[in-house]
Amino acid sequence: MAALVLARPVRRGSACLGRLLRREAGGATCGPWGRAGLGARRGAGGSEVLRKSLQRGAALSAGSFLVYEAHKLISGFAEVHASFKVEEVIEQADYLYGSGETEKLYRLLIQHKNSDDAELLWRLARASRDLAQLSSTSAEEKRQLAYEALEYAKKALEKNESNFAAHKWYGICLSDVGDFEGIKTKIGNAFVIKEHFQRAIELNPKDATTIHLIGIWCYSFAEMPWYQRKIAATLFATPPTSTFQEVQYENVSQALHYFHMAEEADPNFYSKNLLFLGKTYLKLNNKKLALLWLSKAKDYPAHTEEDKQVQKEALELLNSI
Repeated sequence: MAALVLARPVRRGSACLGRLLRREAGGATCGPWGRAGLGARRGAGGSEVLRKSLQRGAALSAGSFLVYEAHKLISGFAEVHASFKVEEVIEQADYLYGSGETEKLYRLLIQHKNSDDAELLWRLARASRDLAQLSSTSAEEKRQLAYEALEYAKKALEKNESNFAAHKWYGICLSDVGDFEGIKTKIGNAFVIKEHFQRAIELNPKDATTIHLIGIWCYSFAEMPWYQRKIAATLFATPPTSTFQEVQYENVSQALHYFHMAEEADPNFYSKNLLFLGKTYLKLNNKKLALLWLSKAKDYPAHTEEDKQVQKEALELLNSI
């Protein structure tokens, strides 16, 4: 609605300015200046011709100035209107995301893939990744979408390095691409991914999703098998170390600490955070709390494909306890 209100003055302003410019242009060519100048040449002396020429020059200068000012005014309105158009697209995108309309969301945002707006670009990265996660998406399409998502996230960062969501989704998309490039690349990107997650938290300390992702990072390295640790040892002077016993106070591991931090920042915000709380407690042999969090994950309303996968895994773990 705000965009429509702003759009009307643009149209009225353009028309009024157009009429004004036409009147000015007409006066300079067909109006008094033109007719008087012609008559002066026919019957007056050189001084009269000079006077009329100066008047004509002044009129043309005034007309040029008016055209310049009109251009600035119209351009200013256009920029304001364009910014509100971006806000409209973002509003529509957030509605579709909240409604779980993954394909519609992607179709909306892909129209703006050449945008210079970081807010649009990181949302397009997220939408591309979400589309890749759908079971109906082919293996080849998943790969293509993963690389596209990374490019959109990278572009969002280039446009605005201070955008926390751009850092978050760049880290996520970089991790996804590692799945297609092998374990060596995935491990090699680990520190870069963590740096972007940490930068996102610096920019927005209350973002539960990014805090959760740091927890996932710790959990993943805690579970790293021996052969992957050997790969890490060849890539880093000191391989990334994160175990369930590290930085631990009263049986709270680093990974568990981040998962609880995320839950405190935004309770029940994400089915996967509930799942990993249960899985982490299982690793710590705390079956009572593992049952609690796995049950919450199983009962979490399934809005997305990922939620359904979480429900399935949570149920399997509960049956195995």
